[in-house]
Amino acid sequence: MATKAQIKASNKYDKENTKSVLLKLNKKTDADIIEMLDAVPSKMGYIKDLIRQDIEAQKKTGI
Repeated sequence: MATKAQIKASNKYDKENTKSVLLKLNKKTDADIIEMLDAVPSKMGYIKDLIRQDIEAQKKTGI
């Protein structure tokens, strides 16, 4: 169990160094996306990799 000081330090770090993004998916219209995300070991890693691939593709095409 984390101490109060550890929790405070962790919260301070998160506030200064991280940003949370909520992704809300519809079970009916986004079922394919949900299925894919459920199949990967790391949802965050998978999404970040896809975004980075898109960034690189845009750099190459000059968009």
